[in-house]
Amino acid sequence: MKFQYKSNDYHQPQRNGALAGLLVLLFPVLLPSLFSPLSHASPSMFSEWNGPKPRHLPLLKSALQHQKEPNAPKPRHLPLFKSALQRPSANAKQSDLWLPLANQGWRSCAQSANNPSALPQKSQGYIQVFLDGGLNQQRMGICDAVAVTKILNATLVIPYLEVNPVWQDSSSFMDIYDVDHFINVLKDDISIVKELPNEFSWSTREYYATAIRATRIKTAPVHASANWYLENVLPVLQSYGVAAISPFSHRLTFDNLPMDIQRLRCKANFQALIFVPHIRALGDALVSRLRYPSIKNRGLDGVHLEETAYTNKIQEPLKFVVLHLRFDKDMAAHSACDFGGGKAEKLALAKYRQMIWQGRVLNSQFTDEELRSQGRCPLTPEEIGLLLAALGFDKSTRLYLASHKVYGGEARISALRRLFPLMEDKKSLASSEERAGVKGKASLLAALDYYVSMHSNIFISASPGNMHNALMGHRTYENLKTIKPNMALLGQLFLNKSLSWSEFQQAVVEGHENRQGQIRIRKPKQSIYTYPAPDCMCHG
Repeated sequence: MKFQYKSNDYHQPQRNGALAGLLVLLFPVLLPSLFSPLSHASPSMFSEWNGPKPRHLPLLKSALQHQKEPNAPKPRHLPLFKSALQRPSANAKQSDLWLPLANQGWRSCAQSANNPSALPQKSQGYIQVFLDGGLNQQRMGICDAVAVTKILNATLVIPYLEVNPVWQDSSSFMDIYDVDHFINVLKDDISIVKELPNEFSWSTREYYATAIRATRIKTAPVHASANWYLENVLPVLQSYGVAAISPFSHRLTFDNLPMDIQRLRCKANFQALIFVPHIRALGDALVSRLRYPSIKNRGLDGVHLEETAYTNKIQEPLKFVVLHLRFDKDMAAHSACDFGGGKAEKLALAKYRQMIWQGRVLNSQFTDEELRSQGRCPLTPEEIGLLLAALGFDKSTRLYLASHKVYGGEARISALRRLFPLMEDKKSLASSEERAGVKGKASLLAALDYYVSMHSNIFISASPGNMHNALMGHRTYENLKTIKPNMALLGQLFLNKSLSWSEFQQAVVEGHENRQGQIRIRKPKQSIYTYPAPDCMCHG
């Protein structure tokens, strides 16, 4: 079929050219898959900022050059040398990096200091808690609820997890954690029920949202003492048989509590809270694929498990690092730091900061240089890559990227990927079918990352936060190597543009010698979930 245009010959070429130009512009929009790299997400053409150039270009170039094989005389034993090249890189420096932590003289002891006492013959009533925040903030709240229940000789109703306002995740306790395991592990410490009995079925979130209720406790102060609960919550329990505490995040002190209560918090955190079976199964599959990348069958069925078990017997498992890269838009904006994206990025983050926090961001009062020198800026993917490279990790390092969404997408991660081309994440290791059960559910995705992180040889986080704190504490409890970046030192180093690679590397190595999982004794007001010694760990 031919289309006839009622136009003269003079205007025809111009219109054809205009149509062709329009198609060229629209083609990437209509068929974006043809213009995006395979297996990796790319920023949209409508992104609010252009991909930044590396901010620390001299250091980045030095790091890349440092990883190249130096000029050396030809090997005298060529066949042996070729065989050695086919094995994962393992120089002396890397061998030290991968060494597990030595016995530090501490062991986990979350069991009661005394013989477990029998549960009270009569419960004082039912405790309900409503928990907001993300996975790890809610996790701490669950453990605090266990402790408060013990303090009050009450019965705990499985905690209610609020819908996260940022990620809009409605996952419940039972969607994330193995509830039967949770109840069974704590059965000698407190009574737990999955739901209220019929006589108290009226005590729901909706009930408390519609009016002031006598059974709701909404005045619990941050880090409240045990006496506060005995004086303010126990009478409600005794009068009505149920007490609903909301808000409850960070509502129990870390100090001046009996040892049994402290250890019960750790028992809940480190022993009772395990993820549901399908999270553990997918997590095991990801860990297996990181350790045994030659596995071809990536299904989660029995055939895969048998093949994996066979492969594990004949192959030496590879080591891997988990990098928790918390660099989402909220964190970037709230930090008020400059991340090298130019005026457009600065304007976009400032606008977002004003919209969300209405000028209540204290960091906005300081310059970027002041914030960085104080260690108050989150590390960018490029900067955390430079840190890892300076510590001795090279292109042969297998890196698992634990993150929900990186602000800037693939363009922001490109420098890190150049330094560590063997970087993987959930999408690269698992098929879309395997990820269907966690897709779009921030808490389940975070749970999967948490599980993989606990099975890694080394864990490092690009910035402090709930995930960093929770895993640092859990890995300390298990005596696993965890690198804690020296934020103040790194901020000052990155500000010094005259540093050579060797100077940078020496400063980084010296500044992190005692930041790789060494036991830190908890100080007053510090979290027991981040620093479990000495409350939940025994010396000797």
